[in-house]
Amino acid sequence: PQAASARTDIRDCSADPPYLPPTATNTTARLAALRSTMRAHGVHAYIVPSTDAHMSEYIAERDSWLGWLTGFTGSAGTGVVTQDKAALWTDSRYWTQAERQLDCNWELQRTIVVESIGLWILEAVPAGGNISLDPFLFSIDTWNSYRQALHGSGRTLLPIETNLVDQVWGDQRPPPASSEIYSLPAAFTGSSWQEKVAGIRQQMEQHIRRPTAVLLSGLEETAWLFNLRGDDIPYNPVFYSYTLLTNTSISLFVDETRLAASAWQSLQAGCPGPLCVELQDYGQARAHLHRYAQGNVTIWLGTEYTTYGLYGVIPEEKLLEDSYSPVMLAKAVKNTKEQELLRAAHVRDAVAVIQYLMWLEKTVPQGQVDEFSGARHIDALRQAQEHSRGPSFESISASG
Repeated sequence: PQAASARTDIRDCSADPPYLPPTATNTTARLAALRSTMRAHGVHAYIVPSTDAHMSEYIAERDSWLGWLTGFTGSAGTGVVTQDKAALWTDSRYWTQAERQLDCNWELQRTIVVESIGLWILEAVPAGGNISLDPFLFSIDTWNSYRQALHGSGRTLLPIETNLVDQVWGDQRPPPASSEIYSLPAAFTGSSWQEKVAGIRQQMEQHIRRPTAVLLSGLEETAWLFNLRGDDIPYNPVFYSYTLLTNTSISLFVDETRLAASAWQSLQAGCPGPLCVELQDYGQARAHLHRYAQGNVTIWLGTEYTTYGLYGVIPEEKLLEDSYSPVMLAKAVKNTKEQELLRAAHVRDAVAVIQYLMWLEKTVPQGQVDEFSGARHIDALRQAQEHSRGPSFESISASG
């Protein structure tokens, strides 16, 4: 009876030989290659998060370092690899999924707290060891949590700017996004980008510390500020970018070749002058920030979206820190026009949902619909509505 009830869709590492479902990824070669790279860098443990350089909630496949290394595709998790162990931490939403996707090289840790990761590392890495990570994939707060967890333990937290998983992934890593970055039509914006910039500069002037610049790392911050959109990340109308907005200049770090002609013209309309957007290469953001931070400046940033890699190039006395940048807060307050647009979007969405409920009433009794085909159908109904740009997340569909 026990054998009959055994689940075949999840791994069983205690069996001999271990049982792996067809959904599991063989990570043996990937781990061996990563460990070899770690040895070359003198690294005893390497931490791999499930985010990108902008602390995005959703990430592009290109940034799925954890997914590629482990086979686990859930949206939240952390992996740690040592020379002889590998473990994945994730929350209860993903425990079953992890047991389906991981092979027996990985221990599953059913929590996400940094203290738990820290304790595991202290046990796995002897004193004198180096614990490394890519500083461009950790927020300031998360970095500080790791530093605290390892503090006084005789182990060193060592940022390495070369991503070690990248080195192993090599040319198998998906290419950067190449689709067009376009301007949002004026009918769908609450105010022009020039008005938004003026509003942020006014806040800079009125602030007691008189910051000379605002640094934007969150992708939706730059998209909102310039009324630009892209589709670099599934379900999110954003594109890879950073912005450094000073009281006299605007630097936008982006792949300029992807800007639609109208978007380019809109940004360059005020050139030369304080409302001229200087376009710089996306990869130059850190070097530019480093140069700017040498001057007599104060840089205002939001710690929730800024990585330790960028934060680290600004001397502490030149920093003005809030949880969220002034752009993130301005974006959260909708003006009358934006409120009208939101309501209109919700009405269109409600029409699709009502059509869906009617369709369910007719088709469910015939036994022809399951959760997946139902989710596909509501996506199609929403897509048919005017101005639809696709769903904002994958339909979460269940019954019974």
